Amino acid sequence: MGDPSAHDVEIVDSPTVRVHHPSDLLGLVLSTIGIAIVMLLAVYAHGTTAGVAADVQGFSSLLRRVLVLPVAVLEGVVTLVAPIAVLTELSLRRLGRQILEVIAAAVAGLLLCAIVLVAVAKFGSDDLVRGLSVLRNGGWALSIPASLATVAGLLTTAGPRARRRTVAWSWNLLWVSLGVVLVTGQVSLPGAAVALLIGRVAGMGVRYLSGVQSERAYGAALVEGIRRAGLDPVRLVRVEESTEPSGGIVRAVRGGQRPGTAAAAVALTRSSDNRIYELTTDDGEQRTLVVLDGDRQVLGALSRLWRSLRLRGIEGRSFVSLRQAAERAALLAYAARAAGVRTPQLLAVAEADDSMLLVQEHPGGAVPLRDLTPDQLTDELLHEIWTQLRLAHDAGITHRALTSDTILVEHLLGRPVVWLTGWESGDVASSELARRMDLTQLVALLAVRVGAARALESATAVLPEDDIATIGPLLQTIALPRRTREEMRAHKEVLAELRSALVERLPEADVEPERLVRFGARTVLTVLLPLVAVIVVLGTINVDQITSALATSDWRWSVAAFGFGLLTFLGAALSFVAFSPVRLPLWPATMVQTAGAFVALAAPAGIGPAALNLRMLTKRGVTTSLAVATIALVQVSQFVVTIGLLLVLSVVSGTNEASMFAPSPAMLITIGAVATLVAGALLIPAVRTWFVRKTMPTVRQTWPRLIEVVGQPGKVAVAIAGNVTMTMGYVLAFDACLAAFGQQLSLVQVALVYLVGNAAGAAVPTPGGIGTIEVALITGLTASGLNPGVAASVAILFRVLTYWLRIPIGWGAMRVMQRRGEL
Repeated sequence: MGDPSAHDVEIVDSPTVRVHHPSDLLGLVLSTIGIAIVMLLAVYAHGTTAGVAADVQGFSSLLRRVLVLPVAVLEGVVTLVAPIAVLTELSLRRLGRQILEVIAAAVAGLLLCAIVLVAVAKFGSDDLVRGLSVLRNGGWALSIPASLATVAGLLTTAGPRARRRTVAWSWNLLWVSLGVVLVTGQVSLPGAAVALLIGRVAGMGVRYLSGVQSERAYGAALVEGIRRAGLDPVRLVRVEESTEPSGGIVRAVRGGQRPGTAAAAVALTRSSDNRIYELTTDDGEQRTLVVLDGDRQVLGALSRLWRSLRLRGIEGRSFVSLRQAAERAALLAYAARAAGVRTPQLLAVAEADDSMLLVQEHPGGAVPLRDLTPDQLTDELLHEIWTQLRLAHDAGITHRALTSDTILVEHLLGRPVVWLTGWESGDVASSELARRMDLTQLVALLAVRVGAARALESATAVLPEDDIATIGPLLQTIALPRRTREEMRAHKEVLAELRSALVERLPEADVEPERLVRFGARTVLTVLLPLVAVIVVLGTINVDQITSALATSDWRWSVAAFGFGLLTFLGAALSFVAFSPVRLPLWPATMVQTAGAFVALAAPAGIGPAALNLRMLTKRGVTTSLAVATIALVQVSQFVVTIGLLLVLSVVSGTNEASMFAPSPAMLITIGAVATLVAGALLIPAVRTWFVRKTMPTVRQTWPRLIEVVGQPGKVAVAIAGNVTMTMGYVLAFDACLAAFGQQLSLVQVALVYLVGNAAGAAVPTPGGIGTIEVALITGLTASGLNPGVAASVAILFRVLTYWLRIPIGWGAMRVMQRRGEL
């Protein structure tokens, strides 16, 4: 609909009246976290908070002589007069809805404060209650002033200080009265902070749920901003993604407009979160108006911060304000244009209300790459696309968000002309990794449309081979924009085809995926699980008893345990050397096993050493399939030898102590039921086909290697000796830790407890089995009759000697092997 207040300018728009401001949600979350932090400080830093309060209250007698009004009167002024003044101003401004919101926030603050008071009094620890209490009449009274939470909630919802004079004066009065009651000892410092934050939570919550009055530039304000930029508009049309009219909004394709113009504007809308308008000036020129809104900058800043924290090589952005975002967009547009890149020229920048306006050149009759048919994607067009990107890279500029919507194409005189748009996420003076990511994004989005081989061929026609070779390690979905990832859902094989095509063209190119993510779901899991395990262990054992036990342990047995632990490196190396398809010297193999102690710090138990073994074999020319088969044989042999060793120990010792770990009748029934279900499932042809398809490749790889090794009795004997040495090294180290505390179990019991604990560590994906192995060892020793405190001491000593102390040694071995080129 037209806006008559805009001086006869035709405006087609749908103004957003109320917005859910992301900054309100962020404030709510931060205030909630603040409440938790204040309560923790009240418990664990009670001496500090109490000392600050005591120092402040030393001025109470002087303050009482200075004050003309009693403290109670001052509190009444804040509690009654300030809210009445704010409500009066809102009434005079006829802001009825905001009056209801202010009242709702005040009531919510009061109720939340009451709930927190009851919860702390009923469920809080004595230290927490004492930290939030104040001394009155010779006794401690819990003090979280509900009046403070009520007023804080009301003022938070009433609006910013700069636009409401009563709000500004009420906040000032609130801070003065808060200082007075703190000095006079009416409330505690933590209690006052908690009440204030509760009010902020209530106010921010009401603001976010109800929404706030939009301060974006619409209508007359938008037109005035354009005029300040030096243009005189006669028509302004909002562009949205859809091409169908809906809800009074005129969409991109309209009668009388050029189809190419509409397509380019729609693509610009899809590729950004900003408002896009088609602007017609009084001289008939077509322009594109990009509007950045201030309420969206918080969300954008948080998104950039999260991406920079999660991804390696992606620098964080310091700007969070609207003006800084507009200035950066202008800088990138000017820089790209100066580098010779064909991008819409930025004509003017202006400010209107809480929005920044960027007026750009209209990209003629260009259409986005996504709208082109396969036969329109000629080799000449692909060459032009890569040429435009190379111009930017030669000037140190990267795009960082290349999609099929940011690449526009038009044809002039029968030749393709390419535009690169959407530089808001780009960088100047960019890093090498950022340029490599640009190349990866472009080759991926082209491969979806023209195939991997042709996309790669078009790149090699423009870029040097050294640049092409760097693409391989970044061919991962995490390096691609969301729009490209969505397009790849129907072409999931594209990345694999690109890797194959790259290796075929450049055989020396490295396509092993580079680690781009600092942390993911697996990393979070590996951090949380050990943390939970440590909390469980500490919560179920007597720390004092463990401390006294460690102090009285025999250090000589500890030294012996450490020595037995080092012996396991030699045992693992013997097994590895025996099964290796190529000749391996024993010392380098031992160094690789030692380096595995360092890798175990970041990899689940057993995974790190296996990965290093695989790496060493491939470095010596062994094919990947044969190397995988070798590592599988090593691990299978370790399992078989361990089971056989348990049986031998049981027979030699003449005991049946292994029966303590024997399965119960219920467990046997469960195992039988599971076995029956598995056997029944294998009778189904589809399941049997799937099972054969998954297992036979591994069997085909492993079986020839197994037959070859079995035919060499000497190697089998060396492998068995190595596995026995490794297993017995850990068992004897565990037994030495028991002896260090004056405890004694049979060798079979020690072996069973250790092996069960180690199996638990391998089952749960925590780095080095941290937490899970300790819990399993303590449980096994307790089941064997040891005191829980002593059992915990033995387990901790064993892990320190056979895991933690070996990490620095492993780090040194890793550095040595890397310098030698073995890893």
